[in-house]
Amino acid sequence: MSEEGEGRTAAEKTIRIALLTEYDGTDFVGFQRQDNGRSVQQTLEEAVEKVYGRFCRIYGCSRTDSGVHARGHVSHVDVPFYIPEEKIPLALNAVLDDDLVVLAAKEMTEDFHARFNSRGKRYCYRVRNAKVPSAIDRRTEAFVPGNLDAEVMDDAAKAFIGTHDFSAFRAQGGPDITPVRTMKDVYVRRAEGDPDLIEITVIGESFLYNMVRIMAGTLVYVGQGKMTKAGIEKLLTGEGVRKEAGKTMPAKGLTLEEVFYEDLIW
Repeated sequence: MSEEGEGRTAAEKTIRIALLTEYDGTDFVGFQRQDNGRSVQQTLEEAVEKVYGRFCRIYGCSRTDSGVHARGHVSHVDVPFYIPEEKIPLALNAVLDDDLVVLAAKEMTEDFHARFNSRGKRYCYRVRNAKVPSAIDRRTEAFVPGNLDAEVMDDAAKAFIGTHDFSAFRAQGGPDITPVRTMKDVYVRRAEGDPDLIEITVIGESFLYNMVRIMAGTLVYVGQGKMTKAGIEKLLTGEGVRKEAGKTMPAKGLTLEEVFYEDLIW
């Protein structure tokens, strides 16, 4: 039996549902089910089983790492019977803890796949740039003291836009796949109403392991005067190596904000 058919018989009729979820990743080991702790996937599967009375496999749009958050993660699941779309979030949230919330549900055709139908993602990396960290927001942002030049960071971020070799911006030990990736937009802003918060937004078609966190670390180096836009451009030629880029920023500062689809509007 194929992975997609796991948990049901060939003759069984099911309904494919897309789920839009938000979660605080602090206490999760990541999205994917693992043996060493609580995962988003397993938690959702357990909630679906309580509502529908049987196990249903959850398929996610991406495998966010331990500690990474999401405001707009998308997954899909094949369920055995009909519940109105607007009632599915209410039913699931009634059995979920408060660090994982189903925002919306949408009935899809059977060929929809949360991962393979995705046309891109938008991430935001948040850096608290102040004398002291925030006690309230400490779970969702990194802390970097000392002045960061956000305008210089924003100009340097433009070097990432386009199709490049991101070999220098992926963690060692990640999957051995092509390092060429296309970024649609990358920009840096101080948050409106909160000038001590720097937001690094990255929009791309696909990403390498730890890529956004390394890009963020490299832009922090630029803001500190340790690296230049020209240095980033050189790293993107394919000749750069991991140790020449910035450090991998902590997972807690990263949030998956949005996943793009042609055939899914919430």
